[in-house]
Amino acid sequence: MFPAASLLTIIFLALSIAGSPVEIDNSPVTLPIARRLNVSNGPINLLQQDKARVTALKDNSFSTQGGHTGSTPVTDVVLTYLIAVGIGSPATTYNLIVDTGSSNTWVGANTKYVKTKTSVDTREPVSVGYGSGSFSGTEYIDTVTLGSGLTITAQSIGVASTSAGFTSVDGILGIGPVGLTSDTLTNEPTKTIPTVTDNLYSQGTISQKVIGISFEPTISKTVTNGELTFGGTDATKYTGSIEYTPITTTYPSSNYWGINQSISYGSTTILSSTAGIVDTGTTFVYIASDAYAKYKSATGGTLDAATGLLLISSSQYKALKNLNFHIGSKTYALTPNAQIWPRSLNSYVGGSSNAIYLMVSDIGTPSGAGFDFVNGYTFLERFYSVFDTANSRVGFAETSYTDATTN
Repeated sequence: MFPAASLLTIIFLALSIAGSPVEIDNSPVTLPIARRLNVSNGPINLLQQDKARVTALKDNSFSTQGGHTGSTPVTDVVLTYLIAVGIGSPATTYNLIVDTGSSNTWVGANTKYVKTKTSVDTREPVSVGYGSGSFSGTEYIDTVTLGSGLTITAQSIGVASTSAGFTSVDGILGIGPVGLTSDTLTNEPTKTIPTVTDNLYSQGTISQKVIGISFEPTISKTVTNGELTFGGTDATKYTGSIEYTPITTTYPSSNYWGINQSISYGSTTILSSTAGIVDTGTTFVYIASDAYAKYKSATGGTLDAATGLLLISSSQYKALKNLNFHIGSKTYALTPNAQIWPRSLNSYVGGSSNAIYLMVSDIGTPSGAGFDFVNGYTFLERFYSVFDTANSRVGFAETSYTDATTN
């Protein structure tokens, strides 16, 4: 696990003006997030874990039973961005996955929950199944500390009595839409649970229900190279302006941080305008099967049995074109370098050391299903992202890493 001291500082807060999120140039408070590739048990099947999660998201089956989605396997989370969160008084520090694809906050998978004077047992069973993992346990109300002294009182958290797929982390900090918490309390299935963001806002700690997230590409197993901003955005982490697009109305993407976009490879459209989601809990970019077939043919990639990823040669890499995401009136391009897995980490996913693997994969269903893409880390590590609850929109901006050669 990461030492708490290497993760924990303070949160960027907005000082508030009406309208769009406040841009903070010289805030004294920050909350880093740390990227970790869990390879403690040898080479990992990262694609299998990722696809299990995508299947659960696509089927809208993050459920109250905290179990499997049909025959979907439960596999250990292997690539995560972690944030240090204090719970209780005195606080115990838990390293939690930052997840925009779910909204329950829970602990106890690794570091066990420590009851203190602020702990209130509601005796309500709570559980969620994630496809790539699950937890079930009891809801508690407790004090949550983010950074140095930034406190949320009376926050609902799940305390896991059982969990699967989370042996290397303590749980999840859910920052998705609050509607995703519905049907997670066994005895009150229609009740929603205020998220950490909701409570920061309702308790007057932040002036807007906005989250800004900065990730950076990396070629190492572990590194603290991300940042989470509650209540505004951090203008030092992006270039140009943030462009916003509304949450899609297309189900089931509309349940998440879902948007509409089209995708082109070079000048050729491979996915017409359709709905999908932006998700910090998914590693790769997933696109509908028909779009994937076009991408595979255009790049010349062949399916690699060891990793499950598309494999290309050096000459094919030199011929790669930009993969363009058309969102609203703006185009966000993944350069050829941004489309490949970091070669220094090939051995950890069972690949050959000098091979070149693409990070675009098949979502498993044809376009038109209402869930035709997932923009995961591959996309988010190249663009700053903003999740604006009050205005039901998602924003993106370019960063210094958008066109960088890092892989």
